[in-house]
Amino acid sequence: MQILNYKLYYFLGVGGIGMSALARYFNHYGKTVYGYDKTESLLTKQLQSEGITIHYDDNVDLLKSILENYNSSDVLFIYTPAIPKTHAELLYVQANNFKLQKRAWVLGEITKQFKTIAIAGTHGKTTTTTLVTHILKSAGINCFAFLGGISQNYKTNLLLGDAEDSNAFVVVEADEYDRSFLTLHPYISVITSVDPDHLDIYGDKNTMHESYTQFASQTQKEGFLIVKKSVDNDLKIKDKRLIYSLNLDTEYSADSIEIIDGEFCYNINSPIEPVSHVAIGLPGLHNVENSIAAVAVAQQLGIKGDVINSALRSFKGVKRRFDYRVKSKSIVYIDDYAHHPEELTASISAAKQLYPDRIITGIFQPHLFSRTRDFADGFAKSLDLLDECILLEIYPARELPIDGINSQMLLDKMKSKNKYLVKKENVIEFLKTKQCQVVMTLGAGDIDSLIEPIETLLKSRVENLK
Repeated sequence: MQILNYKLYYFLGVGGIGMSALARYFNHYGKTVYGYDKTESLLTKQLQSEGITIHYDDNVDLLKSILENYNSSDVLFIYTPAIPKTHAELLYVQANNFKLQKRAWVLGEITKQFKTIAIAGTHGKTTTTTLVTHILKSAGINCFAFLGGISQNYKTNLLLGDAEDSNAFVVVEADEYDRSFLTLHPYISVITSVDPDHLDIYGDKNTMHESYTQFASQTQKEGFLIVKKSVDNDLKIKDKRLIYSLNLDTEYSADSIEIIDGEFCYNINSPIEPVSHVAIGLPGLHNVENSIAAVAVAQQLGIKGDVINSALRSFKGVKRRFDYRVKSKSIVYIDDYAHHPEELTASISAAKQLYPDRIITGIFQPHLFSRTRDFADGFAKSLDLLDECILLEIYPARELPIDGINSQMLLDKMKSKNKYLVKKENVIEFLKTKQCQVVMTLGAGDIDSLIEPIETLLKSRVENLK
């Protein structure tokens, strides 16, 4: 059955960024879409306003009442691995032999009808995916996009094109969690980084690297594989590939990098067409690298340098990726999704580079007990880059607690003298006691519920300083 031939699409974990994009896709095509999620969020509220029905209690009776109007063959259940195996609705679906598929399988089915551009990597994939999409849209290329974050340019994580066009592209974030990206067979594949992560799934970095190598091998023979130099060194990929880095010894690179008026300005070297006088408003050298990867993709599709340059200049970034919430001469507030030591280091270092003379206060919520356990020393080292660190308790997501793994353990590993363990509900009151020159919220859990209260507090402080 073609993926659009079902009548009802039911999402278990609809509020996830990847799941919500799929829900929007089926809703766009006039399908009936229902969803469950554990908690209400800004994103779930937006989905509801778009016509998607969502509930927040694990309710089998409600599920049964919805299914009364459909034949079982007309219903597709889609779930995320974040849903507990004990979830009552999930167990009911499994016991009654409904069609049940992971998010990754569904995305794989959708991409079969398009030329796929897939961006993978432990870090950098969301920004790179969104930037590639923006360049393609700016060039007038027909494309769909399933993004791993909310584009600041388009205010959504789903962009739609013309499905009747046989030359249409789809740009997707290729998620390595649970080997999800192995459902894809891209025309263009990009790998931005392979730092160890999700070791609760892979066990060790070598096993994770094997999956990335498999992903690379699934690139279509007539297509292109684009990898960062450090990735190429780690994976020992045998397939033909294009290499990018900040250095001049690769096919795609950057030079003359400088910061002018808070923007990175540089040239991009290319075997096809150099792109000169690039300016991008995203902080950090890691985003310069992300832009090089995006340019490599664009040029394989024949997009000219002037179009690329204009798109880079107009790119506004991704929500919760170094997302400025307050930006004044006296106080700056940045929200960032960083939840891995390498991501934290990149974000904090970018802030220190931009604001070298200011006190940087970071509020960090660790994500997953297993990730905190596996990278505890790395987290401590990254957080010590902050002038002040406010540490929240671990957000468990799909996991049960692990003995001895908690935020106090992480705090004890830090060398900073200005470190505090604070309950999430007490953060606002605690911030009232701080000077607050540059504030960062960091993490992938429910720390996003603090964004608006912190923004309100700091904006009022800015007003009082005028």
